[in-house]
Amino acid sequence: MTTWSDFKEDQMNSPSFKKEYDALKWEFDLISERQKAGLTQQDLSNLTGITQADISKIENGKGNPSVNTLRKIAKGLGKNLQIQFV
Repeated sequence: MTTWSDFKEDQMNSPSFKKEYDALKWEFDLISERQKAGLTQQDLSNLTGITQADISKIENGKGNPSVNTLRKIAKGLGKNLQIQFV
């Protein structure tokens, strides 16, 4: 059985996959951090005051969160928000 990590590593060799993945990287990072913290979307909602539906939209790339919303999410995850122009 192929794991997600193995599949992703293999697919990252494809320029079109890598481009799409990179465009959604911050959403994947948010999901990963939430899961590492052992939190459900509802748990994060309870910690931040952001509705579970809005957290779902953000994680699915359908939301357009403000910096303040991202700051609340970071705080709920025990993190600091850092924005960089690279």
